[in-house]
Amino acid sequence: MLGLPTKHLLGMVVRVTIPSPLSAAELGPDTSPVAYETADAIAYITLNRPEFRNAQNSVMTYSLDAAFVRAVDDSAVKVIVLRAAGKHFSAGHDIGTPERDFHVKYPNTASLYWDHTDRAGGDQRLARETEVYMGMCRRWREMPKPVIAQVHGACIAGGLMLAWICDFIVASDDAFFSDPVVKMGIPGVEYFAHAFVLGPRRAKEILYTGERFGADKALEWGMVNHVVPRDELAAKVDEIAGRIAQMPQLGLALTKKAVNISEDQMGLRNAMDSVFGWHHFSHSANAEAPEGDPLGGMDAKSMKAGADKQGS
Repeated sequence: MLGLPTKHLLGMVVRVTIPSPLSAAELGPDTSPVAYETADAIAYITLNRPEFRNAQNSVMTYSLDAAFVRAVDDSAVKVIVLRAAGKHFSAGHDIGTPERDFHVKYPNTASLYWDHTDRAGGDQRLARETEVYMGMCRRWREMPKPVIAQVHGACIAGGLMLAWICDFIVASDDAFFSDPVVKMGIPGVEYFAHAFVLGPRRAKEILYTGERFGADKALEWGMVNHVVPRDELAAKVDEIAGRIAQMPQLGLALTKKAVNISEDQMGLRNAMDSVFGWHHFSHSANAEAPEGDPLGGMDAKSMKAGADKQGS
């Protein structure tokens, strides 16, 4: 177990204890914060913080990486399914749960960069997000095995990043999506694929307004592959995964690389690098404002309140 630095709340000193990231060997079907199991040639990786709408802290991120490594290393696995426990796929990055672990040190996996915990200000934010957000998503996008996102309920901000690194997105009819971080004065989440997965005008619309859009719109705009009733979601994903599993493994890996490099030739990677810089300028601009808050005064409660108001 890892302990967060002490926090001062209403005059009391509070220490929050959080679990360590799981190794590939420790992953199991009921393991928090990421569960792992296989059936036939399919690996099922489940986001497993349902009590926090699967908000992504670093423990979840590194445990998720271990699950992907295990699936890639297992020669019997042909397809990976990324899904979630509870009512929602993911409410995004953890910006306010009791297990938020921003100041905890973990060994870098996705990037060769210095540790963020002994840095301050913009240096600290850049170091952490280079590793945990941008670096991990790019690492996962390049997995040589096909990955299907099985999305239900909320898929917001950092949840979009997880879905977008997958090769297919199959959504239930109750799924909804949004990237509301412009409310923070920030131009979208770190893995900025918006213009590529939505097209430029739709990307501007969802960013400028911060409004959620449903699975039917996501299908119409080409962001998801299929939309099915909630009770048919798992069966639809299994049916697609089963067909993919009939294909030769190397052929799948090379085809994935071919499509990904085509996206990169169209500018995805360079555009993302550029926007990542503006993203961090926004954090720094917010921090230098009179309020001194890199999130522009927004927190988990206010972001959820805004989302609930949209849904009312």
